[in-house]
This record gives sequence, C-alpha cells and structure tokens, in this order.
Amino acid sequence: MPAQIAPPVTSAAELPDQADHRHGNRTPAVFSLFYSGLDKGQFLIADGIVTNLSLHGVGIYGNRLVAPGMRIALFVNLPGIEEPLCIAQSRVSWVDGRRFGVELGPLKLKERNLLRVFLWDRVTQLDHDRRICHKEVLS
Repeated sequence: MPAQIAPPVTSAAELPDQADHRHGNRTPAVFSLFYSGLDKGQFLIADGIVTNLSLHGVGIYGNRLVAPGMRIALFVNLPGIEEPLCIAQSRVSWVDGRRFGVELGPLKLKERNLLRVFLWDRVTQLDHDRRICHKEVLS
C-alpha cells in the first residue's frame, strides 16, 4: 500500500479530541507497523497502522488492545526504506479503543537519523506540493 501523507499537524489545538494526547509537531501518514510487548505476563504481537509520527512519538491504530504504561517494541515499515525501523523501547502514553499513542524511548543514532530524514523529506515534499497547488489556483 502506498504511503498517504497529509499536511503536518502543528499543535494539539488543531485536533480537539487529541488535545490531551500529543505535544509538538506530528506528520500524519498511513503505513504499517508491528508492535510487541508483555501484557499481564502474556506476550503480545500485533500489527497496526501509523496515523502520525514525530521524533518523539507515534500515533497508532492497532489490531490488539494495549494499556497505558505498557512497554512495547515497534517495527515501523517506513515507505522507501527496505528494512523496518526497529524502535526497541517505547511506552504507551494514551489509549482510546484501538487508537493509541506511543512515546518513543531512546533511539540509536542510525534509527534517529532514518526517522529524521524520513520526516524531513515528507514535510519538504508537502511544502512543495502546496506551493504547486497554490500556483495552479492563482493561474
């Protein structure tokens, strides 16, 4: 499935139902990931869809329920990257049914740079696309 990218969300105020969930800029997107962890002593492995991401967190719609505070590992299928981005340490910060937010733990330099470049490319492309659309509207 091709990645679908929307304009970046710049603050929690732009999404009222998320006001208490996210802090800082997020880039909306749609692509897959796997997540795993322990839930009440039971091993959990599931897949889901990334709904937005930043250098500090990920919004996810998953096929298995999680609980706030759970420690999970993420394997994110970033478009254009062959191998999944492995984020070994993260914590579920909020849950709303199958939607949840994850605060990323410390990333290795390679993973942090991959994520940074991915986000930079997407935001730069969005800005370029908006300028083209704006020029077409004015023509």
